[in-house]
Order: sequence, then C-alpha cells, then structure tokens
Amino acid sequence: MNSLLSSHTTLIIIITVIISLLAWQKQELMNKLIFYPPAVNKGEWHRFITHGFVHADSTHLLFNMFTLYFFGRAVERFFNQFLGGFGFLAVYLGAIIVAMIPSYLKHKNDPRYRSLGASGGVSAILFSFILMAPWSMLYLFAIVPIPAIVFAIAYVAYSIHANNKGNSNINHLAHLWGGGFGVLATILLSPSVFPHFLSALMNPSF
Repeated sequence: MNSLLSSHTTLIIIITVIISLLAWQKQELMNKLIFYPPAVNKGEWHRFITHGFVHADSTHLLFNMFTLYFFGRAVERFFNQFLGGFGFLAVYLGAIIVAMIPSYLKHKNDPRYRSLGASGGVSAILFSFILMAPWSMLYLFAIVPIPAIVFAIAYVAYSIHANNKGNSNINHLAHLWGGGFGVLATILLSPSVFPHFLSALMNPSF
C-alpha cells in the first residue's frame, strides 16, 4: 500500500478523480477550475494547471486516468532518474501548461471558449512511452491488442479530426501539443532514445 501511494502516478490519479467528482457536483467549483480565457486575462493563471484536474464526464475521466495508470509508472522512473524525485510530476504539469498555451493564444479574447481535461499531461506520458517502446502492445478497452506506434498514429488523426469538429470543452488540440512536449522532453533528457526509437521502428517485434 505504501509503495503504491509513493507513486506520483497513483497520487495524480487519486487527486484528479476526487476533484473531478467534486466539480461535477458543484458547478461553482467547476467554474473556478476550468480554463476560461477572460478569467486568465484577469490574473487567474492557476487555470493553466487546474483545468487538468477536471473532466467533462466519466468517459473522459476514465480514458485519461486509464491511460495514465498503464504508462505513467514506467515513464515515471525515467523522468525521476534524470530530474529527481519530482521529475515526473514536473513533466506532467509542465505538459498540461504548455499544451494549453496555443489554445489560449487562439482564444484569448473569446468569452465562449472553455477547456478542461488532463489530455496534455497524459499525452506527454503516453508519447514518451511510445518513443521508448514503439512496438509494445497496448490493449484498447483492455481487450483489443494494438502496437503503441499504430495507436499513436490513430490518436493523432483522431485528435485533429475532433479538434476540427470543435463541439465540446475537451481540448483535443492539447493531445498533440502535450504529445510533442513529452517527445521533446524525453529526447532532451536522453538523446540516445531517438536513435533507439528509429532502430526499433525499423525492426518490429511483437
């Protein structure tokens, strides 16, 4: 139990689930945490982080936390090795912030725009893992096996498509920026990861 709680991945999941559940029950709390450009323009900069701890619905929350649980623990060791005990947490939160910046710049003066979800941080962790093990098998819906690199391509395609539709508060564009942040952070910390990725990519193993 102690080793489980010592994992920052597990702690992030617990905190995110609790805050999301509370926000669903209290609209006032949701309004204070969700990313809302007019509020940010007035100095509520905390929204760059807090929007990553609230979700649109149970499906949105489950998908993000399920993904984080399965890949976070492996990637956590990598980032903590290079950045210290809070390295993983720093990268996760950093990705949430960075992934929101393009959307903020685009919608800075749009009072109708709102965004929420941990997609930026989760995508950073997911793509960092894929960079290290592109042919590892992921299990979609815990049943369907799919190579990590294939999932990444489908994930990017879906994010672009969903972002173009733009019919929800879920920031699908953050998936792409977060994933890019995760790839960049991984390569900067360990440049040898990139040639390893290319070599693994050219030599599939299942």
